[in-house]
Amino acid sequence: MVKLHVLGAGTPTPTPTRFGSAYAVEVGGQYLMFDCGPAATHKLVQAGLFPTMVDYLFFTHHHFDHDVDYPCFLLCRWDQSVGKEEELQVFGPTLTERITEGILGEDGVFAHDWKARVNHPLSQRIHVNRGGSLPRKPPSVKATDVGPGLVHSAGDWQVTAAPAEHVQPWLDSLAYRLDTPDGSMVITGDTQPCRSVVELARGADMMLCMCWDNQEVMIADGESSGQCGTVGAAEMARDAGVKRLVLVHIGPHLSSPGPMEKGIGDVRAVFDGEIIFARELMPLEL
Repeated sequence: MVKLHVLGAGTPTPTPTRFGSAYAVEVGGQYLMFDCGPAATHKLVQAGLFPTMVDYLFFTHHHFDHDVDYPCFLLCRWDQSVGKEEELQVFGPTLTERITEGILGEDGVFAHDWKARVNHPLSQRIHVNRGGSLPRKPPSVKATDVGPGLVHSAGDWQVTAAPAEHVQPWLDSLAYRLDTPDGSMVITGDTQPCRSVVELARGADMMLCMCWDNQEVMIADGESSGQCGTVGAAEMARDAGVKRLVLVHIGPHLSSPGPMEKGIGDVRAVFDGEIIFARELMPLEL
């Protein structure tokens, strides 16, 4: 069984019910995260999971609504560890290695935190009381900048990436496909409709696609470039032949009554598969 937890289903605009992007996936007894937006660590725990359970993290791109909770996740996972967990493996486009080093490196912006916890007797005692042993080891994370193609395989699952079209050349963006014996899932990240993501999603059981707003609103506002709206998401899902379309990265206007119902109707007019308007902390099975 593959289980998805929608941790973040919003945008850079905070609302009481949505903020940023993050997803956790359970596959074959292992836990993967895709993106680590605002409060992702807290939302992970609200979903019944825990940072030390996650061994793989994949970034679609490095806008803050997709990675701002990364320092919190890294430090929390390390601090709560007793030293028996697997080394965290992190993958993402250009900047992933640099950001990781900038957080946890010897001279990183949070080096003061982990050095205090490694060396102070109180922190050492708390670590031992949790089940750890001394000397306490500094954080160790394997971060890798990746591009299109096979990103990682472990056991009976694999993750493949394709280019997504968002805000190049300022940031690189990737979409990911997770293939498992129980089915396949695609996370588009932020992208406008594009052939590379359609091909990545070809025949997938589920596609999580950004859906900023009703298409005509985006066109009128000049916001249709670099991102998907209702019609764009529907057309990508239709062209890829996916079975289920999960709308995520939903803006405040589209998530309000009225525009939401219209938006779902506009998607349904193009895509005849199952449509899910994602909520934060929503669990879904593949």
